[in-house]
Amino acid sequence: MKIKSKIEGSDEWLFIEELPEIYTSKTPLSEKHVNIKSLPAQKLINYQLSTGGLFLVHSTMQFSEHVKVLSEVEGETITSQFIFYGSSTVADKDFGKNPRRIGSRHNIRYIPSIKGKYPMMPDIEYKYFLLVLSKAYYFHLIDQHSLLHTDFVREILKGKYTSFAAKDLPVTTEMKRVINDICECKRTGELKRLHTESKILELLMLQLEQMQSGVEVEKYLIKQDDLKKIENAREILDKGYTYPPTIIELSKQIGLNEFKLKRGFKEYYGTTIYGYVTRLRMEEARRLILEERKSIGQVAVAVGFNHQSHLTDAFKRYFGILPSEIKSDED
Repeated sequence: MKIKSKIEGSDEWLFIEELPEIYTSKTPLSEKHVNIKSLPAQKLINYQLSTGGLFLVHSTMQFSEHVKVLSEVEGETITSQFIFYGSSTVADKDFGKNPRRIGSRHNIRYIPSIKGKYPMMPDIEYKYFLLVLSKAYYFHLIDQHSLLHTDFVREILKGKYTSFAAKDLPVTTEMKRVINDICECKRTGELKRLHTESKILELLMLQLEQMQSGVEVEKYLIKQDDLKKIENAREILDKGYTYPPTIIELSKQIGLNEFKLKRGFKEYYGTTIYGYVTRLRMEEARRLILEERKSIGQVAVAVGFNHQSHLTDAFKRYFGILPSEIKSDED
């Protein structure tokens, strides 16, 4: 597959990459940092990471006049695109800050090959986070027959351009956190590969989870005091997800009634409390299998399942494949 992009009228490419479509763990990761200083770009910074079947770019751009960015993709790809935009006075380096003051949207698309022009307004800071995955890489992460994306896969097999969600959805705080984790990772070599792949999968899971709810994340104003309590609830779950407190117990621990806790947690983090705990357990289970080579029985105990079969069932529902299949993929 081939991916390239540049500003209309410019001879300098923002990026141009030709990558093998077949996923293989043997292909090394390649990283690039690009900082373009030329008019009309007031700011244009790209971080790029690529390997077999994967191209990732995190771009920050701002222009002094109206421009169009030309992009072209050759080959069958699945893209996961996140766009953040706002005036330069409010845009933060960290996606996790001031989430209500910056517009954002995301979607997952199947692109059989496409050329496009994308207009950029002057004096607006845009942040893009784009994942371009070959079909082989995407189906390596999420099994082709998984119920998570049945309709989407049906359109992919037809070779028809399609978006997973009918319209772009708002980016949640959890998605921003995962994007930060990917961009700020200091690991190298095989550890960086494992970290990047696990975070890409987590990001896709967050997107699919929101899209399958059938509605946008409900928005309402969370009071600052309540927000601190909701963040405290997450910290409690982060530390004790193996045997988490009930919602009643959690509500009492943070001093917030159950209704505000459940509604506020879903709005702020983009998932239910149960969904968040499940994610923590499944991501830790995957890490233990891949990085520490633990047996399925050992992993079940480590993440709070009384029986190995319970972990296997939960893992299959979450990732679309069995724990043993994840292990054999990496071996």
